[in-house]
Amino acid sequence: MNTCIALFRGINVGGKNLMPMKELVVLLTDIGAQRIRIYIQSGNAVFKSAENNPAQLAEQLTAAITKHHGFEPLVLIQGLDAIKKAMAENPFPEAEVDPGNLHLGFLASTPKSPDLGKLAALKKESERFHLSDKVFYLYAPEGVGRSKLAATAERLLGAPMTDRNWRTVCKVREMAEEK
Repeated sequence: MNTCIALFRGINVGGKNLMPMKELVVLLTDIGAQRIRIYIQSGNAVFKSAENNPAQLAEQLTAAITKHHGFEPLVLIQGLDAIKKAMAENPFPEAEVDPGNLHLGFLASTPKSPDLGKLAALKKESERFHLSDKVFYLYAPEGVGRSKLAATAERLLGAPMTDRNWRTVCKVREMAEEK
């Protein structure tokens, strides 16, 4: 069985696209997931699956949510190794002491022509960012809610993205490592 981490964008945020987590557990069970655990209401699930293709799992889950709840969230499924790699490659380790303001944006695909120049132009003096293959790292010590860089990063990168702060990434890794 493979350890999977599902990251959702657009579930239970701002009173929109409401879906109780117990219903998410049912949908995950329906696609063959086992030992399902949920972390916070906005969409993080850790589970075991016999499926070897994360993209196939994400498609199945997206289709099930669309069918049963009438909206289509972005669903990215990562393996534990991918999460560990993203954490190990964090270019701002000194920012880990500020886990609410260090963010990892998990990308659905590798950006083909990201506009790094515009991203740099939008960056506040206190902010730092780095793009690796399929992860956009952002340290925004004044908060992402006040960051023009954070607000436009997905569009300027040119790839769908769902963002997690360092605290959440650490927690889902911890959950995935539990036996």
